[in-house]
Amino acid sequence: MKKIIAIVGPTAVGKTALSIRLAQAENGEIISGDSMQVYRHLDIGTAKVTPTEMAGVPHHLINVCAIDERYSAARFKAAATKWIDDITARGRLPIIAGGTGFYLQALTENLALGRDHYDEQSAAIRRHWNQVAAEKGNSYLQQHLAKLDPVASQQIPVGNRRRLIRAIEVVEKTGQPFSSQPHSAPDADFLLIGLNTDRAVLYHRINQRVDQMMDRGLESEARWLFDQGGENLPAGKGIGYHEFFPYFRGECTLDEAVAKVKQDSRHYAKRQLTWFRNKMPVHWFDLVSGQDSIQDIKSLVDDWLRK
Repeated sequence: MKKIIAIVGPTAVGKTALSIRLAQAENGEIISGDSMQVYRHLDIGTAKVTPTEMAGVPHHLINVCAIDERYSAARFKAAATKWIDDITARGRLPIIAGGTGFYLQALTENLALGRDHYDEQSAAIRRHWNQVAAEKGNSYLQQHLAKLDPVASQQIPVGNRRRLIRAIEVVEKTGQPFSSQPHSAPDADFLLIGLNTDRAVLYHRINQRVDQMMDRGLESEARWLFDQGGENLPAGKGIGYHEFFPYFRGECTLDEAVAKVKQDSRHYAKRQLTWFRNKMPVHWFDLVSGQDSIQDIKSLVDDWLRK
């Protein structure tokens, strides 16, 4: 079977650095599993790896979409599978760095997403339920989803309108619950490595990272996206961008916008951890505190590769 490493966990815990270290040690190439790093021009807010940081290690699925393109789990799965096959055929080790929980689950569990491609029917369903949500609120969406898919309605926060609509869309299009999408047997051996640290430390690092992004020009990057019509673009939904739009419209201060970026980033980190702990068999390490070391991780990888 093909062997693939996936490095998961919340933001700001060192996933990028670890992926590069492992790629250098194990003759690997890196595939980004991030749903926002695919967009060209959005570098700071997505914490995109820089050419210098890449240290000569090949990276894939970065800068492959325009900001008006929709990126989906199905598209990620198809592209990642292609790169996994290519990297493996050249005798190298595919390493997936970071990523959206459902994207990685679609890949590791080989979920069958082909019946659920984005088309005119998808667009019509989303328009309808976005209008319903605007009139009746997210709670109404969650109540409706509970009738269609009780499991999904409990898993998706009421504040996540996009995900609620997505779940309803899947049920309406496929006739199957969003929470139990069909899948076939995985055709690869995945080693899932998770990075995490103490929550207070993690939140401090997230806040610090946002401050560093601001120093590097995040406000200007978000302004550029806003000027391109970002409020109505797929790329404009990302954390680190949409929080600035009220500021650009004169509806809040810059400090309030930055505080919202930090808050949303912390909340997202919490959701990431919940997802990976509940959905996937992850080997967890804490490199930030020094409780674990990169050598501990390399030993795990070497044992797995020998099997």
